[in-house]
Amino acid sequence: MIARAGELLHVDALHKSYGAIRAVDGVSFRVGAGEIVGVIGPNGSGKTTLFNCILGQIGPTSGRVTLAGDDITSMSPLELARRGVGRTFQTLQVFGQLSVRDNLIVAAQEFESTLPRRLFARPDAGLTARADEMIERFRLKPVAQLHAGRLSYGQQKLIDIAMAFMPRPRLVLLDEPCAGVNPSLVETLRELLAELNRVQGGSFVVIEHNMDFIMRLCPHVICMVEGKVLAEGPPQAVQSNRAVLEAYLGN
Repeated sequence: MIARAGELLHVDALHKSYGAIRAVDGVSFRVGAGEIVGVIGPNGSGKTTLFNCILGQIGPTSGRVTLAGDDITSMSPLELARRGVGRTFQTLQVFGQLSVRDNLIVAAQEFESTLPRRLFARPDAGLTARADEMIERFRLKPVAQLHAGRLSYGQQKLIDIAMAFMPRPRLVLLDEPCAGVNPSLVETLRELLAELNRVQGGSFVVIEHNMDFIMRLCPHVICMVEGKVLAEGPPQAVQSNRAVLEAYLGN
C-alpha cells in the first residue's frame, strides 16, 4: 500500500475477536507524520487491544496496519521497534536496580548499530550524552545516579516515558501516561510530550482517560465504544458530540 503524502500510520479495518466478542470491530484511522492523536473511550471499549494489535503483542483477526506504506501487520514488537515504533504500557517498565541514566541507556542500546559493533563498543554504547539530554528534558537530573526503584511513582513514570523516546522513534503509542500520576505532574507530562513532538518531530498516539490532558495535547481525537470508532475529529467537536457524551461521559 502506498502511503498518502505525509502519512505515517494507517490502521485499516482492524478486527480482533475472541469467540463472539469483538474487542476491536473494524477500526480505521490514519496518523500523519508529526501528528498527535488521542484515543478515548470507556473501560472495555477496546483501546488497549487496538494498541496490542498495532504493536504485534497480539495478532488481529483481520485488517491491516501499514507504516509509511509498508505492511507491518502482526510484525513482532522487536521488528517494529527496529522500524522506529515505540510504546509505553499502563504498568511501569523500568529496571528498579539500575540508575535512571542506565535505564535510559539500556532502552536504546538494542538499536545502536550491529551486534558485533555493540559487543566491542564502549559500555554505554556512546549513549550517555543522549541519556543526559533526556534526563535534563524530563527534569530528572537530581536523581540521575539513583536506582529507579528508590524513586516515587511519578518519577518512575517519567523514566518510563523517557525510555520510550531514547531510541528516537518516529512513532510512539502511549497507553494511559497519566494513570496513577499525581495531578500536579499531569501538566508537566503534557508539556514534555508537546515539547518532544516539537523537538523530535515524531508522531504519537495516546490512550488516556484524563479528558483535559487529551483535549489540550491532541489536535485529533478518536472515541472508541464497544470496539468501534464512535466519533473522531478536533477535540472540541468530539467532546461536544452527543453520542460521545451519552456513551463516554454518561450524559
